Amino acid sequence: MLLVSVVICAHNPRKDFLRRVLEALRAQTLPKEQWELLLIDNASTERLAETTELAWHPAGRVVREETVGLTPARLKGIHEAKSDLLVFVDDDNALAADYLEHALRLSRDWPMLGAWGGSATPSFETKPQSWSEPYLRYLALREVNEDRWSNFTDQSNLLPWGAGLCVRRSVANAYARKLAAEPMRLLLDRRGNRLLCGGDSDLVLSACDLGLGTGLFKALKLTHLIPARRLTEDYLMKLTEGNMYSDWLFMAVNGKSPTPPSTIRVIRGHFMALFCGWRCFRFYRAAHRGTKTFFRDFASSRLTSTAVQW
Repeated sequence: MLLVSVVICAHNPRKDFLRRVLEALRAQTLPKEQWELLLIDNASTERLAETTELAWHPAGRVVREETVGLTPARLKGIHEAKSDLLVFVDDDNALAADYLEHALRLSRDWPMLGAWGGSATPSFETKPQSWSEPYLRYLALREVNEDRWSNFTDQSNLLPWGAGLCVRRSVANAYARKLAAEPMRLLLDRRGNRLLCGGDSDLVLSACDLGLGTGLFKALKLTHLIPARRLTEDYLMKLTEGNMYSDWLFMAVNGKSPTPPSTIRVIRGHFMALFCGWRCFRFYRAAHRGTKTFFRDFASSRLTSTAVQW
């Protein structure tokens, strides 16, 4: 009987990173007979079924999803998974050897939780420059030093992130139904070169919709493999812009009626950022572009029409 379904969503992954991800899974202490491995090939240019060897796993397979985007890939994984516990792993996440064992134990010890995760520590391909430190938080890095949980939806610091995310089948199904009823939620998270986010939070909060909680546990550890290109100023500014757009979009899909910031507030923000230095000003401008782009799309109903096209 399969107790855990590991779902890897991958779109044109780096081969060396994906190899490390699979090696970490191959080293798991949980017997392979108790979990399945689903590699969701999200419209990769080079089909992963032809380049990736999963014969080492008795229940390992590659599943193709032609619609580009992390959310469609997750939905495919939810549809294909056979167990009651799903663990989502990005194609640059190397799980600690006992990750699946702890994930399964936590599902039994904490029946009141619907979604949980843990620490994501970086493995940088190149050493980050000192100026980048304030912006590295956008790379989904987190150190969990104590177990914490909540069932309040406004406790964002207790929401697990997509890397190594563990969710119950009931939560995953509720999330899929929510997306079917509200297509605009499909726009959250990565889609091709668009660096949006928030889909994982939308999935996690589906646990609260069912009266369950969310948690973070120090026993769950993974290594986030970060390539040199993600440490460049250009990439981090695009990430800042995408995160700001996503924050507004997340607010909109959750019925909070976003209101654009006042002109006075924007001008004050520009001056404060400029006072902190030229680079700080550029990052502020990137965040402001994210805000402007969102409200342009929101006002023109572009968000709704794009979601319907999906």
